[in-house]
Amino acid sequence: MKKNSYSNYFGFTLIELLIVIAILGVLAVVVLVAVNPVQQLARTRDAGRKSAIGQVGRTLQAYYTARNATYVTEDDQWLNSLAVSGELSTVPSAITYSIGADDPNCGAGAVRANNLCYDYDDIENNAIVFARMESESEISKCNSGLQPFFVYSTIDGRAGLVCSDTPPTPGNQNWNSIQ
Repeated sequence: MKKNSYSNYFGFTLIELLIVIAILGVLAVVVLVAVNPVQQLARTRDAGRKSAIGQVGRTLQAYYTARNATYVTEDDQWLNSLAVSGELSTVPSAITYSIGADDPNCGAGAVRANNLCYDYDDIENNAIVFARMESESEISKCNSGLQPFFVYSTIDGRAGLVCSDTPPTPGNQNWNSIQ
């Protein structure tokens, strides 16, 4: 008759399995904290806003050139007007801000479409397109109390990050604050 011996069996004990599961749980928490999915999503939305602003800014320049040095009318349909004119092939989708975040403040005189702000100065004949950034990586580029805005300025023909306590206005970008 064969003796009952545990030495002939291979496998893990319950304690060993529980220890491995606990270690994997701790590692999962550490990785989740390091990755911070909320901030990853905010950075993704900011990247989408930057891309849309660059695209719309270049479109404004093309519209200006094709329309004898005039910009699109500053109204609620300004973004659709660029598409109808043929300068913008696809209107960028609205990129919403994180849950609980305030809607972007476009400031006095500016109008908003798809969470992009547009402001036109008919006296100086220049325009800007901008959006407030929301990720911690963009906010950390500004001094305390200032908000990061990604701005395309037609007078300068470029886009960049501007730190300001109020929404930007045409011709009034502090490009020295671009990071």
